[in-house]
Amino acid sequence: MKPYLKPVFCFLLIAALTFQLAGCVGTPTAPTGPNAPGTPTEPNAPANPGKTETGVVDLMSGIKPASAGTGERPSPEAAAAATDFSLRLFRAAKETDQNTLLSPASVLAALAMTANGAKGDTLTQMEQTLGLSRDELNVFFRSWLNALAGDGTLKQANSVWFTADSRFTVNGDFLQTNADFYGADVYRAPFDQETLKAINDWVKARTDGMIPEILDKIPPEAVMYLVNALAFDAKWAAPYSAYSVSEGEFTLENGEKRTVDLMYSEEREYLENELATGFVKPYEGGKYAFAALLPKEGVSLEALLDGLDGAALQSLLQNRGNETVYAALPKFETQFDTELSPVLQDLGMELAFDGDRADFSGLGTSAGGNIAISRVIHKTFISVAEQGTRAGAATVVEMTPEAAFIEDPKQVRLDRPFVYLLIDTESCLPLFIGAMLDPEP
Repeated sequence: MKPYLKPVFCFLLIAALTFQLAGCVGTPTAPTGPNAPGTPTEPNAPANPGKTETGVVDLMSGIKPASAGTGERPSPEAAAAATDFSLRLFRAAKETDQNTLLSPASVLAALAMTANGAKGDTLTQMEQTLGLSRDELNVFFRSWLNALAGDGTLKQANSVWFTADSRFTVNGDFLQTNADFYGADVYRAPFDQETLKAINDWVKARTDGMIPEILDKIPPEAVMYLVNALAFDAKWAAPYSAYSVSEGEFTLENGEKRTVDLMYSEEREYLENELATGFVKPYEGGKYAFAALLPKEGVSLEALLDGLDGAALQSLLQNRGNETVYAALPKFETQFDTELSPVLQDLGMELAFDGDRADFSGLGTSAGGNIAISRVIHKTFISVAEQGTRAGAATVVEMTPEAAFIEDPKQVRLDRPFVYLLIDTESCLPLFIGAMLDPEP
């Protein structure tokens, strides 16, 4: 008989963003339903949870989470702390030779769910790294997501998948807390090839196919997966017309030139500090916006990112100037995937990945040994184009490229590497952060 390997649990952090296609549609292969705590072997578990032929058991059937609370916005202090984690994570994960795109909101949500199972020094390190206490994280996400809910533009889905192996027992309170604050679906599954397909199908359905596969295998030692999927679907408030797009040059950091399609527009919100200039371009409804920061001449992307912390970025975005900006934005599409375990350990979360010292006893117990995080997998996708969505149509103020740049108004021409963000315009929290090094890699 094979020895039972040391159990681990893995995160799947999926952030799929598109400005061109619909956000999250389709029917997932895995069963769906209301939220449910526990398992048939846990206290307060449903008597007859839904089960499919694949062996995946939906423990949410007939169970609802506690009251979702109010739609109050996160406090300025919480927003600054979350933004600061976003920047620290991005700086640590940024690649120097390729486009980088992260969804800090997705990473933070999955880690916050996991913190509900951490104890002792493991929890302390997670709280210090994330910048908020466990209780603050739970309240933060419930208030933020409730405040953003309603228009279908931003869709977030959370799920917890744990093994049906009898040697692993999940803590029902852990599941209930994540159902209450994060609306998490909970599944028990045999962790075989059918489970692999079910998890990938769950992710694919909730990202409208933009992330078709997140897992290539389920290792025998895995006992739990925590999955967060984030999708965005919006039209520009003022879409670009065919007349406002023309070929232009994009200069890479090494001086090499690329021919790209530049989209020209007149914007009304200007950004500037000692390191960068930029603009904010809103989406329809005004709830979300695309923000771009172009390093000033002689300032590198690294220097720009190093010069920002959460409070500074929040101040820059909250105090954007009401000035005319003639802007040029390249059309681009990029995807990015990374394994964030080394990054998170470097940021201070060492114990969570230590198979001998991690304390996730609040999550559950295993007869096979101690539980620790194994992998943190993160995949993202973005497409920026004229209309924002495939079927987008709106009245626009057309501008020709030749008329776009004159002396008096502010000018921001994104024709060299820049930083961009997708933000919630009220709290200015970054849903996504990217560094565009090459629009045509």
